[in-house]
Amino acid sequence: MAEPDVIVIGAGVVGLSAAIAAVGRGLSVTVLDREGPAAGASAGNAGAFAFTDILPLASPGILRKAPKWLLDPLGPLTVPPAYALKIAPWMFRFWRACQPGRVAHSTAAQTSLMDLSKAELEPFLKETGTASMLRKEGNLQVYEGEAEFKASLAGWKAREDHGIEFHHLDAAAMSGIQPGLAARFTHGTFTPGWYSIADPKLYTLALADHFRTIGGRVERAEVTALRPVDGGVDVLTADGEIRRAARVVLSAGAFSHRIARTIGESIPLETERGYNTTLPAGAFDLRTQITFGGHGFVVTRLSTGIRVGGAVELGGLDLPPNFHRSEAMLKKAQAFLPGLKPEGGVQWMGFRPSLPDSLPAIGRARATPRVVYAFGHGHLGLTQSAGTARIVADLLTGRQPAIDIASFSPQRF
Repeated sequence: MAEPDVIVIGAGVVGLSAAIAAVGRGLSVTVLDREGPAAGASAGNAGAFAFTDILPLASPGILRKAPKWLLDPLGPLTVPPAYALKIAPWMFRFWRACQPGRVAHSTAAQTSLMDLSKAELEPFLKETGTASMLRKEGNLQVYEGEAEFKASLAGWKAREDHGIEFHHLDAAAMSGIQPGLAARFTHGTFTPGWYSIADPKLYTLALADHFRTIGGRVERAEVTALRPVDGGVDVLTADGEIRRAARVVLSAGAFSHRIARTIGESIPLETERGYNTTLPAGAFDLRTQITFGGHGFVVTRLSTGIRVGGAVELGGLDLPPNFHRSEAMLKKAQAFLPGLKPEGGVQWMGFRPSLPDSLPAIGRARATPRVVYAFGHGHLGLTQSAGTARIVADLLTGRQPAIDIASFSPQRF
């Protein structure tokens, strides 16, 4: 078998998007994944292209809410006691990233990547034959009372400063966009520029199919290590096989830092474990994605059902799932959307790769410029996939990236 120009490690939405972009630049590409396409976070996410979500999770606002949230083991943000000591260094970096100056820097960087990703998305969907899966139904963020609404206004001012369109609504205006909300939600904000995909798993599988049709190869292999060699990079797998390519893209989601460590790179990647329940399509007449920000979850209409999920459990890769979190969100969703039918749901838990400042790692490895990192997007992997793919293709072909990527440097920590 001929040695490919590029091996991409990871068959999630970011890795496959990057692989397709690389083939578009004339490179031969093989994708390796431990389970195959769409097996991780790309399968069960909320399906949103959240281009207006420019504010980092690491922020003064989250610091104010975190103490209350952390006291609730089923709340929007939790750290399992069994993982608390291990995650302490990451939490310290997260706390430092919440300082106002750093938040402003992260917001500007996030905005640049969002703008690029939005500009690249529809041409990418057209190229890959997936344009029919795009939905432009917006997002409705809802608030319980005037105090919660007023607390959100600083965040909306930051979005306004970056040119993001939104509309504040009262209860009557909200019901015109989304009937059936509980009366406790008195205020809301609608962002029309928030897109979604019909189903994130089906979309990622469609990307894999398209990648194969344009000459790419997708193979199952668990990558355990990288080894720079003259003229290329060796990729070592769990079964003892050694693959070689001129360049490697590391986009293995929440497992990426383990592989990066084998070439001497220590990157503080942690795992936002996300939970959801997908109900049958007729469970509720959902007309836009709804964000219950005070409770840390969303409700999304997919082609395959109604998905209720979100929240952040910083619990690493090895602890067993706590599906009581899915159940707690579904119970809240029943109260918030009184017409919701909760029967027949399928639960899911997935690993979102998260860095302390809420920005991904995109750039070359310290050990060798032949390895390009593209991971750590947190809950924004789908959103930023097309933009990240463009940057990776630029790096692989020696072009100046479309935006300044200094803020995403894997060595910034």
